[in-house]
Amino acid sequence: MTKLVSIAISMLILFQSFNVHLNDLIELDELIEHAQFHAEEYGDNFLVFISKHYGELKAEHNEQHQEEKEQHEQLPFQHQTQSASLYAFVLNTPIETSSMPEIGAYGSANYFYQASYHSLAQEGLLQPPRQG
Repeated sequence: MTKLVSIAISMLILFQSFNVHLNDLIELDELIEHAQFHAEEYGDNFLVFISKHYGELKAEHNEQHQEEKEQHEQLPFQHQTQSASLYAFVLNTPIETSSMPEIGAYGSANYFYQASYHSLAQEGLLQPPRQG
């Protein structure tokens, strides 16, 4: 039973990724009828029909045959949608901060060193401004 559910969900995701809707499957009879019309009226084979309605000849065919516009709108796979999905997997684990080694004073030095290492995790993200 689990395998059957997994296969069904996988198929659903596959059809959704191809942007196939249930309405498109219902409208397949309109596609077949219109293809037969093109075969009888213009002598088009199925590949030419697909090219005229979904391919590179679509714009030219729509300009030349405005009277078929209502029939063209009834064909399946005519919806234009764009979608973008962003999936992010973030592990929110704190970074282990090691303390800086103490610098011992060996004699007199003619320079001043201030550690530039700073961890926001130790003090918190929002701090009031400080006078230096």
